Amino acid sequence: MSQPQGAPASPTQSRGKKSLLVSDPPKFDLESYLANYKGRTRLERLILIGTCSSYLGVEALKLAVKEAKKGKDIKRYLEAQNHLETVGPQEREAARDKVWMDMTEKQNQAETQRLEAELKGYKNNLIKESIRMGNEDLGNHYQAIGDLPRAFDSFSRMRQDVSMAKHIIDISKHLIEVAVEQKNWVAVSSNVQKIKGVMVPADEDRTLQPYLCATDGLALMDSGEYYNAALRFLQTEAGMGTTCNSIISPNDIAVYGGLCALATMERNELHTQVLENTNFRTYLELEPHIRRAITFFVNSRYSACLGILEAYRTDYWLDIHLQKHIDDLYHLVRSKSIVQYFIPFSCVTLDSLNAAFMPPGKTIDKELAMMIQRKDLEARIDTQNRLLTSVPSAPRSALQANTLETAKEYEREAHRRIQHMNIVAADLEIKGGKRMGLAPIDDMFDDGRQLRSRNSGANVYPGGF
Repeated sequence: MSQPQGAPASPTQSRGKKSLLVSDPPKFDLESYLANYKGRTRLERLILIGTCSSYLGVEALKLAVKEAKKGKDIKRYLEAQNHLETVGPQEREAARDKVWMDMTEKQNQAETQRLEAELKGYKNNLIKESIRMGNEDLGNHYQAIGDLPRAFDSFSRMRQDVSMAKHIIDISKHLIEVAVEQKNWVAVSSNVQKIKGVMVPADEDRTLQPYLCATDGLALMDSGEYYNAALRFLQTEAGMGTTCNSIISPNDIAVYGGLCALATMERNELHTQVLENTNFRTYLELEPHIRRAITFFVNSRYSACLGILEAYRTDYWLDIHLQKHIDDLYHLVRSKSIVQYFIPFSCVTLDSLNAAFMPPGKTIDKELAMMIQRKDLEARIDTQNRLLTSVPSAPRSALQANTLETAKEYEREAHRRIQHMNIVAADLEIKGGKRMGLAPIDDMFDDGRQLRSRNSGANVYPGGF
């Protein structure tokens, strides 16, 4: 079985965990999976799969070595080659190609010097458009060789020489791509907002809206804002195609949006905002198992929903953006399913819960106890009779307590306003005592301050109001 298997104790427990090892075979075909992407993200995903999957490790690392040698990033080549040398030393690609490394290093240095010299000449001639394009060429080169900080700086310097809104959009897209690879999600969100501020009319470039929703959704998902991330992915208009596949594919939109929505939205929201969403339905057709899982949840078939998700857990552990979130998302979906299952009943047998939510031979007792401790579930466990019983509610008492508190707050607010009106009408000012600064009217005389008349300067006893 794959590791790890258990759900985290809290929705943030699995953050920041070390790399995991997945032994189960995934459901996707590696070649077909890679066909959805282009650019450096292909290499990044291959290295992740190669280092995390014992089933696809050797095959993925062999492809990663070949992919790296198509480019100019020597560090990534060494990373893939070192891993392959460990797990598959007998493979031909595991031998380090020093000739290619030396030749590529010389070519990279020569190209860097040439581009820097060209940019220096453009700056001397003060040609703004040439300077902007020179920085863009230098940024693309740095990105290709894997020097991401310099690439980000070069693309950022392009802002000094922009002359139209399209330039700002192009610069921000460059920065977003580099920032995604750096996992700098603050920069991603910032540049998404900059594009929105200068965005051209929708009829001129229909690919921008899906691009912005996808990248902004990734940033929100990384920060753990799964509900907001779900809304961004669900707002993605149809027609993304391959315009964003250097970062994310249409299949990813369906998976990320569907899982975030399933983890955070109620059944009515799932029905209206996901299943009846005509734009998102286009993406769901690419991943029909996500649509089935959401449909099962909406129809209260929670065990079937969780069964589908568990069947694809291995695939999501091997996803570069979803890996560190998948246990948290599954935990939220599972907890919500248990709560929804229990709502119609005053008591449920633990055996029925085990049959619905646990594999054979395991019990749900500890999980229920943790949910009750976190106040995710308002219930009690009867260990003697093996029952989960709901906590009796007293709506009449709760309504009375809420009404009394509202009345007291209204009384306090009316008292404060009357005092304020009387002070203003008497033309009085507050003289500071030991403590200076503003304070609530109710507390204004507790620190030794006195009301003084602006006209006479005499002290005034506050009880006169």
